[in-house]
Amino acid sequence: MTNPSTPSVVLIEGLRSPFRRSGTDYLDLISYDLARGVLKSLLNRTGLKASEVDQVIMGTVAQNVMTSNVARDAALAAGFPNTVTAHTVTQACISANQAICSGMAAILTGQADTVIAGGTEILSDVPIGFKKEARKRFFESRKYQKPWDYLQFFKGLKLSDLAPQAPAIAEFSTGESMGESADKLAAMFQISREGQDSFALRSHQNAARASREGKLSDVEPMAFAPGFRVLEQDNTFREDSSLEKLAALKPVFSKPFGTVTAGNASPLTDGAAATLIMREDKALALGFKPKAYLRQYTFVAQDPKDELLLGPAYATPKVLDKAKVSFKDLDVIEIHEAFAGQTLAVLAALESDHFAQKMGKDKAIAQGESIDMEKINRWGGSISLGHPFGATGARLVTMAANRLIDEGGQLALVTACAAGGLGHAMLLERYPA
Repeated sequence: MTNPSTPSVVLIEGLRSPFRRSGTDYLDLISYDLARGVLKSLLNRTGLKASEVDQVIMGTVAQNVMTSNVARDAALAAGFPNTVTAHTVTQACISANQAICSGMAAILTGQADTVIAGGTEILSDVPIGFKKEARKRFFESRKYQKPWDYLQFFKGLKLSDLAPQAPAIAEFSTGESMGESADKLAAMFQISREGQDSFALRSHQNAARASREGKLSDVEPMAFAPGFRVLEQDNTFREDSSLEKLAALKPVFSKPFGTVTAGNASPLTDGAAATLIMREDKALALGFKPKAYLRQYTFVAQDPKDELLLGPAYATPKVLDKAKVSFKDLDVIEIHEAFAGQTLAVLAALESDHFAQKMGKDKAIAQGESIDMEKINRWGGSISLGHPFGATGARLVTMAANRLIDEGGQLALVTACAAGGLGHAMLLERYPA
């Protein structure tokens, strides 16, 4: 799977803040606060000195303009020396995946030996804007010198121009929301409403069970000002969910005949996550026991109009080909659950000969029985654990490595879709015991 002449990149540890539904416990915070928390916690958990880190890379999507390079601001606040470089990346829902892969590239090219990579997102703090005309007036008002100059601000301005505008979770190139795209994708692959609700229920049940059994060891208890109440677990999964409750929910996007509801979609979520990745020989020299090798990865792009959320179906065959392994060789699969319909459509595409032929293959990479659902998201997924846009990728990578160890597997796939018709896939290999 790798060239012995090139260095190996290993995952030492990963952790995250408790993921909380937006508008709840992190309402008074900004993404910088959560990023600082996970960076400091990762140093504490691993015992690594901040001076040993070469780079900090964090992903984020809904940036707070005060901390546009949130990686740098959070690293300084977490006690990293000012000589440690830090930068922020954004690639929609795969921003943390990009952060980790950027860290891998830095290690593989000799630019770094030790990188902390992850992501942060507080969707309770999305930037609120105004219409263009109001923005122009605000900019011009900086030149006002006398109180009556402000009368110019309102001249010819409509009240509607002053209405605050939150950013829409919609595709800029098409104007279509992700939920509408998920509805369309589910219809294209004939994914039923019942199938989506069943998958969502499975996600919630898996997350609840994993939490009870202590499997979610990546969750780091945290407390933040002003209350400093210690948060110990996610508040995103519904242990009391049922098929009856899910079936009672109405479509949210393509009304009245859509199949995507609030119950079978990932919730708006606040959270942060970070991973410590290192060059293998440096890790061993410092006395660390790696969890997994980070192997091949790929990023793909396709038509955002008709295949916005189908990225994993394109990325998975590509990364398997690069590694010269087959789908049946995978022991653990962690796939981002943006929507139940999207996830099931991706799995259907991987089983489809017709879809495989679009990629120049004779047969589907997964032939019916090859997709063992017991390999997929056994500890919950984004529907139940939540989806902080900039952080989910780091949660997926850490969970895949932890599952490999817990389940005695050898090879894991992490894959995710993202806005813009983007997709990502990565392979992890369990580190020898």
